[in-house]
Amino acid sequence: MDPCPFVRLSVCNLALKIPIASKPARSVVHPSSSPCFCKIKLKNFPLQTAVVPCILPESQFPDGQVQSHAASFHLNKSDLEKLVAKSLFGGRKLYLQISIYTGRRGSTCGVNSGRLLGKVDVPLDLAGTESRSVLFYNGWIVIGKEAKNSSAQFHLSVKAEPDPRFVFQFDGEPECSPQVFQIQGNIRQPVFTCKFSFRTPGDRNQRSRSLPLEHSSSRGWLSSFGSERERPGKERKGWSITVHDLSGSPVAAASMVTPFVASPGSDRVSRSNPGSWLVLRPGDGTWKPWGRLEAWRERGSADGLGYRFELIPDSAAAGIVLAESTLSCSKGGKFVIDLGTSVSTNGKSTPVNSTSPACSPRGSGDFGYGLWPYCMYRGFVMSANVEGEGGSKCSKPTVEVSVQHVNCTEDAAAFVALSAAIDLSIDACRLFSQKLRKELCPSQDLLS
Repeated sequence: MDPCPFVRLSVCNLALKIPIASKPARSVVHPSSSPCFCKIKLKNFPLQTAVVPCILPESQFPDGQVQSHAASFHLNKSDLEKLVAKSLFGGRKLYLQISIYTGRRGSTCGVNSGRLLGKVDVPLDLAGTESRSVLFYNGWIVIGKEAKNSSAQFHLSVKAEPDPRFVFQFDGEPECSPQVFQIQGNIRQPVFTCKFSFRTPGDRNQRSRSLPLEHSSSRGWLSSFGSERERPGKERKGWSITVHDLSGSPVAAASMVTPFVASPGSDRVSRSNPGSWLVLRPGDGTWKPWGRLEAWRERGSADGLGYRFELIPDSAAAGIVLAESTLSCSKGGKFVIDLGTSVSTNGKSTPVNSTSPACSPRGSGDFGYGLWPYCMYRGFVMSANVEGEGGSKCSKPTVEVSVQHVNCTEDAAAFVALSAAIDLSIDACRLFSQKLRKELCPSQDLLS
């Protein structure tokens, strides 16, 4: 089947020049004394924020510099049709609205901390962008209401690029061993089946008739990536989900290698002692580690599911962190791996960290940067919708995977397995004072 059309609207290369006034005034705030940020808004999409680097007035930005990715909006076919229709027939031109602020992000006592410096509206014409790239703006623009010689200048690039994706949807909760369909418009075609199971202490090798595992290699993974040892107190362990193609052959798996254990004196899985999953792919007659997902439950008012996903390349000594973020435990959200690509003036592309605002990133700033020669992933990689604990709907994760990262069935299956693991982590990190559904509770005779 063909992929679904998507468009990635990107905001890149942000910079701000604020001249030093000869007579300091309240309306002129120099970056040396105050940080700057901006709020980016596209109609019907969540507001995004980004830090705006401040540079000296005499700097020749962006000449000779590598710039970073600030924000992205991911538009599917329906989004595009609505935005284009409103622009063509609604009589209103579509704009990307950017508000630039000095001061720190956030609020104090209910009052926003930042002070508005100026606004920029970039006109957009998204018609046809699902098949061609369009650069809407690239350069400097004067902002604010100061005199001409003392006005601040804001640099930005706004572009739209085709970003086709394969879309998959689980036909039920991952723990109910559902089918997985590929979606293309109104067409649904089954492509995978999932098998949820419990590993017991006597079944550490996670054996499969179609894909036997070597005992020594399996024990090596457990010692390297997790622990199967018995732990006292409250814990959830041994969960596993295997993805099969339509012929019944296993093509990916996600296995809980570190139990999800309540911290001493509490009923939650803490960040200091997270549970973890190993995402596996078949190779040379055995399972090979592909990625590792850690998950825990954050404290405080947010009460979110914290997670960290790292790629495990064969040739790298350490894992490459591709995502670290938080999802709402009650409302759910979207798990996203989105790695920005910055462009320098010499025409070469240099991958840098880009975090997706859809999942409230921590922004560690070094995701895989030093290990990029070992990593094949660029730009948008994948996303998966996750249903929260308080959701009334059955959790049927929808998975989007960029076409450029799928070369075979096993590629797609690995992302499906990862999506199942993040969905199951919502339940694994549920407070231990709450009961799990019966599909997630092994019978006593199974564990004996």
